[in-house]
Amino acid sequence: MKLKNMLWVALVLAIPANVFAYGDGGSGTGMCQKLNFSEFIPANNSEVAQQSGFSFFATGAAYPNGIKVTVRGQSVPVTVTAHKDGYKVTGKLPEIPSGGFAKVNIEARGVNQCEVTGGWLLKVNQ
Repeated sequence: MKLKNMLWVALVLAIPANVFAYGDGGSGTGMCQKLNFSEFIPANNSEVAQQSGFSFFATGAAYPNGIKVTVRGQSVPVTVTAHKDGYKVTGKLPEIPSGGFAKVNIEARGVNQCEVTGGWLLKVNQ
């Protein structure tokens, strides 16, 4: 009888952990789905000058100090300010000696420690 009771206790304890593990009440979408980037300036595939400024919007599900930007492997310093329901992120492209295309890579950590990546492509004049 004790074994049967122990199995019931184990089952009862296991169910809530699985149901609430996804952040959205068990729907499976999770907080990572709510962390995204938008309003890219300049727009994707735009032609820009060397060391041009850029900006984008990150939803409020991101930690402001968890937003990192790189361009061609170089870390880019950014300023993150509260804006509407999230954060406006601004920065300046590093000098790209040969010009050509450069992807602005974004990495962000969400409130439940998930990591989301994104970015857009710019054509940098020489």
